[in-house]
Amino acid sequence: MAQQVVTQLVDDIDGSEADETLEFAWEGAQYRIDLNEKNADKFRKAIAPFLTSAQRVGGRARRGAPKAKALALAPAPRVSDAAAVRAWAIESGFDVPARGRIPNEVREAYEAAAS
Repeated sequence: MAQQVVTQLVDDIDGSEADETLEFAWEGAQYRIDLNEKNADKFRKAIAPFLTSAQRVGGRARRGAPKAKALALAPAPRVSDAAAVRAWAIESGFDVPARGRIPNEVREAYEAAAS
């Protein structure tokens, strides 16, 4: 029997279809929220003045992203991203482990090839 599972992101603010998941931390707690493009832009614009004045204390900035976006608003990683990177890496001749962390140089090569 064939089965197809569809995962649909729903905007946590207005219930419409969400375009992305944002992760952020506030007062020691981690948060994740699914938002459509309009609400994600509103969130980024609202928090941007605070992020540009704040001191970053951890995490990694996304390459090429504006400072305010890079500090805390990277989309949540998807399980399929690691699988896609791993599959591409194997096809491209990279030595990657079957499980666990994918080396940064492999991820960077994948992103460069995808651009």
